[in-house]
Amino acid sequence: MGPALELTSVPAWSTVVTRPDADLSGRQWTVIAFGPAGAEVAGGWSEQIAVTGSESTVRIHQVALHGDDGAARTALLADLADARVGWRLMVAGPAHACLRVRALAMEMGIADDEMTVASTDVASRSVQCVHCRTVTSATVELEDVLPCRGCGRNLLVYYHVSRRQGAHLGFMVDAEEQAAR
Repeated sequence: MGPALELTSVPAWSTVVTRPDADLSGRQWTVIAFGPAGAEVAGGWSEQIAVTGSESTVRIHQVALHGDDGAARTALLADLADARVGWRLMVAGPAHACLRVRALAMEMGIADDEMTVASTDVASRSVQCVHCRTVTSATVELEDVLPCRGCGRNLLVYYHVSRRQGAHLGFMVDAEEQAAR
């Protein structure tokens, strides 16, 4: 039995599929949507913002579901260059991709209350090995074990998400056991 998730660094939206409403407190929005499910959420957010009738700017960036998140990073950095007071970031897609975008946003000084995240898939996780720093991505639950693609150690997927790396912590599951001779 693991700890209560609200007492960990694991965001609730990274463990259960979520569809929060749009953050209507803004005046300018950057929406990053990963894949078709993310695009569907982004469309809903855009409609919610349009209903307010405010003269607002909504920039929606659709990003391929598979591959690196370079397009999402580029879109975020470009929109941040034009950001003004009232700018908001909304991200929709698989939790592991949203965690990486959130990590970049936080690195750029964006606060959690300026971000809204909708997770469309929570089965896949990016896990950073504390031993060799390699990130392994796989369909894995918290407390499951997966082999590190860098050093081959069997990593326990722990209840910790690095806000800086956008990945779960993984450490050698049997580190305390004595090696057989």
